[in-house]
This record gives sequence, structure tokens and C-alpha cells, in this order.
Amino acid sequence: MGRAAAFFDLDKTLMAGSSGMQFARVGARHKLISRRQLASWGFEHMRYRLRGTTDERTHEVLRAARELIAGVPARSFERMNPEVMAAILPRVYPQMLDEVYAHQDAGRPTFIVSAAGSGVVEPLASVLGMDGGVGTRYEIGEDGTLTGRFDGPFVYGEGKVEAMQAFAAEHGIDLATSYAYSDSISDLPMLRAVGNPVVVNPDPPLLEIAREEGWQTLRFERLGRRLVALVVTLLATVGGFGASRIAARRKAPPPRRFPTRR
Repeated sequence: MGRAAAFFDLDKTLMAGSSGMQFARVGARHKLISRRQLASWGFEHMRYRLRGTTDERTHEVLRAARELIAGVPARSFERMNPEVMAAILPRVYPQMLDEVYAHQDAGRPTFIVSAAGSGVVEPLASVLGMDGGVGTRYEIGEDGTLTGRFDGPFVYGEGKVEAMQAFAAEHGIDLATSYAYSDSISDLPMLRAVGNPVVVNPDPPLLEIAREEGWQTLRFERLGRRLVALVVTLLATVGGFGASRIAARRKAPPPRRFPTRR
């Protein structure tokens, strides 16, 4: 029998929104991702915040991402990691850090388990004071460029369970007495792999299962005003996309002037 631990999904569990979207924004600033692709992923991110995601959509986004990174020097992405982490940190939920530290105070080590790249997941776990992180690794060719293939399991769905089992065996962790936190139905295998599943800001399918199973549910994300902020951020991110075409077709009307209250 090993010790119990607590495993935390990253996107919409430890943090608001998607770490992949933060990566895409940084990639666009470094000219590795086109503005058109960023806009597409931005709207996908908004859909994810509202309704969660599906395996089909996740794999489609992943396919496009793997095609984009193939042939790019691995060092280019390594240099982006600090910027990506800096974008993620302000989005970490304080309530979830309280959960992390409560487990640590009870003697349980804490780990991030995420489909995000290990180059972000592992240092993020360290910065948050957690005990480790398990992320997806990508293969690097002999010439130092990314091949677009995985180096190990894709840490998503059943791949998360595979990664957790290997990690648990290596670190003497008993999954039957451990905890797992996630927001998405795609992480159902991860939640069922432990003795104490907890759902966080769950999507509707996962919420229904959590109610049937009597699992603990944490809900503190309120999309109302945050959704407005999300839309504004999205528009700012892809700002200028297509604007030149519209301006060329028609002249903008003069701005309306409103009286100033005194």
C-alpha cells in the first residue's frame, strides 16, 4: 500500500479557461501561429468555456497543432514557455490553491496531470508549490526540430490514466485512496481511476454523472461578466483581423458625440 496523493487537471480546473489558448496567443506573438488560426482557436476556446468540449473537437485542435509544430526548432517553443506560464498564473483559481495546500497539509502530495505540454506543466507545478506535474511530451528529431509526434502517451482521456498509473507506480502512490479533480467528461477515466473523485466547474455531462455517483462538486466559476471579458479579450487578441478589408469597402461613419454631464 502506497500513500495517497491528489491529482489536478489544469484547464478549467486549476485555472480559468484553457492553457492551450494562452500558448496560442504567445505563439502568435512569436509568428509561429497565424492570426487566422488564432481566431479559430479563440472561438473554440469561448465554446469550451461555455459548454465544455468533446473528444472530436479536442483531437481536431490537436491535429492542427501538431501540424503547426512539425519542423519547428524545439528551442523556439522552450523559449515561449516562460511567457505561457506568465499568462496562466493570473488565471489560477485561489480556491483551487486552497485545495492543493489543504491536501499537502494533510500529508498528501499534489500533482498536475494535463494534456498541456510538459514544458509548461512541470515548471508550473513547481511555481505553485506543488509536488510535480505530468504533461504531454513531444518528440524531438535528431536535427533539434519537433516531429509532430508524441514522446509517450497523449495525457488526455485514457492517456491520463496510463500516465497516472506509471507515475503512481514510480512514486509509491496508491490510486485507490487518492483524489482527482477535473471539470470535463473527457476526464471521466481519470476520476474513476481514484477512490476520491471531485468535479470542479463541471460541464453538463460530468455534472449529471457526479450527481448520480454522489461525488463532491466544487463550483465557483461564474461566466456572466467573465464571458464579457472573455469576448473582449478574444477580440483584442485577434484585433485587426479582416479590418483592412472592411475599411477598404466602406468608409466608417463619423463618431457620435454625446453631451458631457457636469
